[in-house]
Amino acid sequence: MTLLPPNPRIGYIGHARPERIERAERVRVRFSALGASVTELPMDATRSEAETFFHDLDCVYVGGGHTANMLDLWRSRGFDQLLIDAAHRGVLLSGVSAGAVCWFEYALWDGAGTGFKPLPALGIFSGSCCPHYTSEPDRAVSFADHVREGKIPAGYAIGDGAGLFLHDGHPPAAIAARADTGVWHMQMDDETLQSRRIPAAERLV
Repeated sequence: MTLLPPNPRIGYIGHARPERIERAERVRVRFSALGASVTELPMDATRSEAETFFHDLDCVYVGGGHTANMLDLWRSRGFDQLLIDAAHRGVLLSGVSAGAVCWFEYALWDGAGTGFKPLPALGIFSGSCCPHYTSEPDRAVSFADHVREGKIPAGYAIGDGAGLFLHDGHPPAAIAARADTGVWHMQMDDETLQSRRIPAAERLV
């Protein structure tokens, strides 16, 4: 079984940090080198334009940045439902930072400088997700406290340079670019916070 065809069609969404125009070009260059074709959903796209964008995609890749602003934009234009519909069609969902946590019921958001707090996200995957777990100690401590205190549901903590792979019918798997990072699942068990490292994937499927 393969996740993507040999020459996948990837849709890039950079709405979490629209001022970083060069990021879209980096995404295009990187994925094109792997044989993929990349299209971008403009910041000012209408719902009709977004419907055309999502048609026949194999994969969606969402960039990092301001998670709350991105989700607000999607909800105001109906893009959230288009993404959920794409997931139900079997489109591969992917992303980094804001683009990784947006797929869950809740993300641990930095509150734009007002303190870490749960942020309702798309809910395609159950539970919560925390990015930058190995590079931002305050965020890591806050995620553990939120789970322990029941302020956010059990979920995944993803370190920088690592990725979480979720696929129906398969256990969660991690991939890591280096030895000092990884992915952990955190949940309460008999009033004790349990942190379990997700095993590295030998193969994704």
